[in-house]
Amino acid sequence: MKAVLGPTNTGKTHLAIERLCAHSSGAIGFPLRLLAREVYDRVCKIKGEKSVALITGEERIEPKEARYLLCTVEAMPVTERSLAFVAIDEAQLGADRERGHVFTDRLLHARGREETMILGSATLEPMVKALVPDVEVVTRPRFSTLSHAGAKKLSRIPPRSAIVAFSAEQVYAIAEMLRRFRGGAAVVMGALSPQTRNAQVALYQSGEVDYLVATDAIGMGLNLDVEHVAFAGLSKFDGQRHRRLTTSEMAQIAGRAGRHQKDGTFGTLTGSGGHDSEFEPDEVYAIEEHRFPPLTKLFWRDPEPRFDSVATLISDLETPPDRDGLVLGPEAIDLAVLKRLADDGTVMDSLRGHAMVRRFWEVCRLPDFRQQGVETHSRFVARLWQDLRHGELGADYMAQQIARLDLTGGDIDTLQGRIAAIRSWAYIAQRPDWVLAREEMAARARAVEARLSDALHGKLTERFINRRTAVLMKKLGPDAGLLSVRLEDAEVLVEGEHIGSLHGFAFQVDPAARLSDRKLLLAAAERHLPGLLQSRAEALTAAVHEGAAPLTLENGTLSWDGGKIAALSPGRSLLAPVLVPDRVLDAIPAPARKALVAALEAWLVTALEPLAPLAKLDEASRAEDAGPDLRALLITLVERGGMIARDGSGVDRIDKARRTMLAKLGVRVGALDLFLPAMLRPGPIALWRQLAKIAGKEAPRGEGGSEPDAAMPPTMDATKRHKAPGYRNLGKQLLRLDMAEKLLREAHEARSAASGHKGPSRSFSLDPARAVSMGLTTASYARLLRFGGFQAMMPRPLPDGAHGAPAPVRWRWRPPQREREAEVARPAPRQSDGAFAALGELLGR
Repeated sequence: MKAVLGPTNTGKTHLAIERLCAHSSGAIGFPLRLLAREVYDRVCKIKGEKSVALITGEERIEPKEARYLLCTVEAMPVTERSLAFVAIDEAQLGADRERGHVFTDRLLHARGREETMILGSATLEPMVKALVPDVEVVTRPRFSTLSHAGAKKLSRIPPRSAIVAFSAEQVYAIAEMLRRFRGGAAVVMGALSPQTRNAQVALYQSGEVDYLVATDAIGMGLNLDVEHVAFAGLSKFDGQRHRRLTTSEMAQIAGRAGRHQKDGTFGTLTGSGGHDSEFEPDEVYAIEEHRFPPLTKLFWRDPEPRFDSVATLISDLETPPDRDGLVLGPEAIDLAVLKRLADDGTVMDSLRGHAMVRRFWEVCRLPDFRQQGVETHSRFVARLWQDLRHGELGADYMAQQIARLDLTGGDIDTLQGRIAAIRSWAYIAQRPDWVLAREEMAARARAVEARLSDALHGKLTERFINRRTAVLMKKLGPDAGLLSVRLEDAEVLVEGEHIGSLHGFAFQVDPAARLSDRKLLLAAAERHLPGLLQSRAEALTAAVHEGAAPLTLENGTLSWDGGKIAALSPGRSLLAPVLVPDRVLDAIPAPARKALVAALEAWLVTALEPLAPLAKLDEASRAEDAGPDLRALLITLVERGGMIARDGSGVDRIDKARRTMLAKLGVRVGALDLFLPAMLRPGPIALWRQLAKIAGKEAPRGEGGSEPDAAMPPTMDATKRHKAPGYRNLGKQLLRLDMAEKLLREAHEARSAASGHKGPSRSFSLDPARAVSMGLTTASYARLLRFGGFQAMMPRPLPDGAHGAPAPVRWRWRPPQREREAEVARPAPRQSDGAFAALGELLGR
């Protein structure tokens, strides 16, 4: 017999596992199913799965050849002496009000054939010596020191800390706050299933989050890499009253800080409220020095009561012990349920004989996993007994009860309730004589619990963990340069977490981020984006030099990859704007930014090459030999996009030499307009309009302010576009200037051919085929000819009774009087409308 006693972090459990594996067989009883499962996995790696069994109330894995048993204390064998080694963990729980009598019984009766080991706190030493006279007591010191760190605000709690609260509401509130400014926390509560608890602990242990928020369930069985434990309060409700924690309970929780050789600290959380939220000096001393009042009593209950009747059973269970150091334990919930149902006549009528009373007592001992109290639990036990009194539960009934709980929807509390309920049915399914098809039903219950646990873990993670904030908070320190920053489809990922989008060189915070997260995300972008921006700038610079950069210039804004990178502002002339880099380029490191701006300026020069004909006019307007009239005309042409009406242009005042200069510059002097043929294209016109807008010059726009069409057809519908550069308005149609000049030139050639001289007296006919091929209507064609000085001579109608083709329309030309530009779109006089109609009829024939 050996008692290994000491505070937390002394390696007691590790020693017990070593001793277990050193024997041919053995068993260890743990206070929690979670601990039993953890050690089971460790021993399986040493001895193999066929040699190791897991025995708990809700789960049993028992290979036929199993020689090493890992059990909960309630499920461990007691009377059997065939095992070479037996150990009891956390034996000081013999002083627990609810389960203390079970631990005391194992302390008194569980023995190994060759070695028995009792593990627990040093406070247990006097009771062990009194109850087990031949025991060898071994005291083990703590591997690391534990020191008091005082009170801290939640925002000042260091990473790798556990915050302990004593209600689910307080746990949720603290976890929510940590999510906002620290990225979240793992959550551990006694109500969680072991699987969910393990999954939450794994989040903390892996470093995905740096904080753990827990109830006092953390005080036992969880070996974590915690450096600091902060108490959100120092009192709790123990099922009967609200009381302050004992120093032993404080030490059990605080002892989670500092594992192995690493020291730990403990303290309190300021702002949590309550008058008892600070440690007293004597409590700090006791925790740091591991000095606690020794236990003077352990709770006991008769482990082998008589089953002659329910009254006899209750009497034995309430009989006080006759041994010093043992006291009758408080009424546990199984005894409370038994006494409550003893007053139920229907139940009592079914209890006939020793075997029925024993079976009834086993049903009453069903744990209250749902923690709903004696009254509710008694009703559940009563319903269960009504089925078990007649034999085993049918497979269909069990399957139905389990299927009712196989729902993964709902909030955290709902899922916790379902897990508690399925644990009850898992316990029922494990009993050897309660359920038909026991193994199948037990497997179903475990599968449902696993699915519910996964769903609960997902809900906890979704509510209390912001993975993005957690990653950024950990990495915004000195090691930020080690971060993995990459761009995927304009989405910026830091360590795989999405923080925003990058269009061009402009970073935008994820719009789905909470308002409280925006400042953090902007700080992360400021720290991590320069390297990415430099790479993008260098790539864009290279693409510009290669002529493959997908840059766009619209409304004076230079854009790339959907983001603005520069703008044009007025320069020394309309055709020489200044490139102004956008502020988003300021985040690019200086050398890369300078190279990029130079490349963009070179690109702009190339982009404005379609305006080279206008640039030649602009340059010629500064020549000394241009003269005032030609200079004024050239300036007007530049400002009007290389096209103006001949009327009022002053071209007729220019002498022959300067007209020759004008022709050499590419300006075509037409009958109605002066224009640069190279500017009658969509690209040059769009560029000129942008520059005119930047310089504050008026540029004609289509109806509704729309931009020019992608193509410039010979004719357009004037009802849709009242004004368009490069076109002459002919009433209901617009005709491109060069096409108008071509038709008028053709008319003059027909006139010259008919008359043989330039006199205006002779009439002549015109072929409208070219006008029709351009899509010009007869009325529009006639209006164009009228603007050019051509007048229609209507033929005489045929006499009555005469038949045959009418005479063709004849034309004559007289030099037109220059009309104001405003009269171009004015409707013709009413008497001309009839002439146009008649002309249309004749031309149509």
